[in-house]
Amino acid sequence: MTERSTISTHPSKPSPSPAAMAPARAWFADHRTFGLILLVTGAVGWIASAILVLERLALYENPGHVTSCDINPWVSCGRVMGTWQSELFGFPNPLIGIVAFAVVLATAMVVLSGARPGRWYWAGLQAGVTLGMAFVTWLWFQALYEIYILCLYCMIVWAAMIPLFILLTARNLAHGVIPAPPAVARFATGWAGTLIAVVYVGVAGSVFIQFLPAFTGP
Repeated sequence: MTERSTISTHPSKPSPSPAAMAPARAWFADHRTFGLILLVTGAVGWIASAILVLERLALYENPGHVTSCDINPWVSCGRVMGTWQSELFGFPNPLIGIVAFAVVLATAMVVLSGARPGRWYWAGLQAGVTLGMAFVTWLWFQALYEIYILCLYCMIVWAAMIPLFILLTARNLAHGVIPAPPAVARFATGWAGTLIAVVYVGVAGSVFIQFLPAFTGP
């Protein structure tokens, strides 16, 4: 008696291909394009930080120096520089920006030259930018709710850090530097631009509400 083999008449469901499971790559996640993003955000942040350092040196030399962004009682870099928050670690905060944005610019040059840094490098850059974003968030809170004075060049640094952080995070999710489910990576890359706009609007709204007397008058 021979054993009869049974064959299932129900076709098995095809498993999704790796390409279908992979997160979609956004335009900014392209190697060269992202190098340009690093170049622009790094240059803007570095220039603003450098101006703040020069203004701080001028204040050291002449305590009566009027900085280039002393516009009114609510927007005054000089008055902000007189607070303890401006030297959180015992030296002027913009010195951190000079070094940090120089690293971003160096990375941009490396990427635009055609080199491809390893995953460990992108992870390290992510850690540094995340810490920088946390510091900028703290400075934003201090400026609005503790000092109650705005620094124009500081706000330019904020404006550079927001897209740098969001786009770097989305890029690293898309390239697998940050482990995450494909759905999370697709959301980050697909909505990165919207997230940047939402944060910009939120920051601008918080400034407007907190400094409403400056806009409406007494």
